[in-house]
Amino acid sequence: MFIFFTPEKPQVLDLDTLHKAIRHEGGVSRRLFLAYVSALASTPWLADQAHGAQAPAKFQDDPFTLGVASGDPDSTGVVLWTRLAPRPLDPDGGMPGGRVPVEWTVADDEGMRSVVQHGTATASPLLGHTVHVEVDGLEPDRWYWYRFRAGDAESPVGRTRTLPQPGAAPQQLRFAFASCQHFEAGLFTAYQQMAQDNLDLVCFLGDYIYEGPGREGGVRRHVGPKLTTVDDYRVRYSLYRTDPELRRMHALCPWFVTWDDHEFENNYADGISERRGVDPARFLIHRGNAYRAYYEMMPLRRRSIPRGPDMQLYRKASFGRLAEFLILDTRQYRTDQPNNDTGSDLSAAALDPNNTLLGARQRKWLMSSLGESRGVWNILAQQVMMGMVDRAPGEDRRYSMDQWPSAAHERMALVKFLAERRVANPVVLTGDIHSNWVNDLRVDDRKPELPVVATEFVGTSITSGGNGTAQPVGLATLLAENPCVRFHNRERGYVRCIVTPAAWRSDYVVIDDVLKPGGKSTTRASFVVEAGKPGARPA
Repeated sequence: MFIFFTPEKPQVLDLDTLHKAIRHEGGVSRRLFLAYVSALASTPWLADQAHGAQAPAKFQDDPFTLGVASGDPDSTGVVLWTRLAPRPLDPDGGMPGGRVPVEWTVADDEGMRSVVQHGTATASPLLGHTVHVEVDGLEPDRWYWYRFRAGDAESPVGRTRTLPQPGAAPQQLRFAFASCQHFEAGLFTAYQQMAQDNLDLVCFLGDYIYEGPGREGGVRRHVGPKLTTVDDYRVRYSLYRTDPELRRMHALCPWFVTWDDHEFENNYADGISERRGVDPARFLIHRGNAYRAYYEMMPLRRRSIPRGPDMQLYRKASFGRLAEFLILDTRQYRTDQPNNDTGSDLSAAALDPNNTLLGARQRKWLMSSLGESRGVWNILAQQVMMGMVDRAPGEDRRYSMDQWPSAAHERMALVKFLAERRVANPVVLTGDIHSNWVNDLRVDDRKPELPVVATEFVGTSITSGGNGTAQPVGLATLLAENPCVRFHNRERGYVRCIVTPAAWRSDYVVIDDVLKPGGKSTTRASFVVEAGKPGARPA
């Protein structure tokens, strides 16, 4: 018998039950099974630990060096986050080993005079002295301000908001989505403009950090080796949060976050590494470390606490009846990339009905949620491009096997479901590939005679890839051979979205230089989708 600590209570499981819980088709090796046990046993017990916690009367250094953040809002509450880290690039953040009580306060004014809620949470070394406060009982569709206090130290004041009630009819939503912020590749200048956009929220679609070792020649340098341990990941996330523009943007509004691959390892697929010869047992433990640190450093609810190498991240949120957000995970449950993860035509391997990016449970949840949605707009916030874009000029065809064409059967079935169930105004938001795209989605994008069902807005990277270009080589050929593509370039930046009951507008905001301070922002292109009329047109 084994005893595992889970968020709710200690749980006693026998070997047979555990084995059934993790067995995939074809079984697992004893070594892999024992690795899973090891990773699961490392999951921290997150029951109330406030009893006995003691705060230093005085901190020698500011413990709130990583700022504050909020996330996963609903109509009555939100998650508030901080980490105590007077020395943020130390594995333990420069904190002693004990638990520390952290007071939190929510007010409805920036001066924090009109307090609406307050309480005490515990920063435990089990979670790297991070704090996740799930505040409830707030008024819907309201802005609030919050801060933390530990001993004699006080955090910056953050701003957050609740969402409208599910049955409300808001007239506008302003948000941005972004992805791929490689610390070494450039400065996070894009957040300077984003901070001026008066946004209700931010969706971050993956590659919040990059896992590689520090290397010479970049704008900045990573600290530490290639990430494998929980401490490695904690230091890397803390390094990214030392960026003042990123900290400021987190403090301005709530974020919905999801991961892609670099939060763990490039192009991984479920329990499969892109590198040959990797011990699957070590890989599973490695994944558990990555997932644990991700939860620690993000403003996520308790429902997302990882159980060893498993963590449920897909979820939904309603901005009244204006917009339904469906936040997906296309990494944790996917099958291995076909054709050795090289660009290829849609061969039998790519069209295999068993291929999946979602996994059976998430796919069932997604279709059920779409079928039940009352939103004017239905937003799939996810990682990899859904448009079936042929990258090879001429008669040859080459589709990415890390993107949705690798599971073409599942992808076409999903778009067919959107069409047949008449899901209202589906819009797909995508990151991952360090470039901007606007794609009209059909059941099969290789057949331009089919009706357009949905629109995909693909956002470029914050920095990954360094300075890009507004006119990629071969752009005219790409557009001519792919009628689904309405726009494409390779500059850095993000996408700002303004949504009303009548129309959706996406502004492609680009930064002219991320390699040195002072980069200027420009709205490179804007596209509009009218409610009830699938397909994007230039604004």
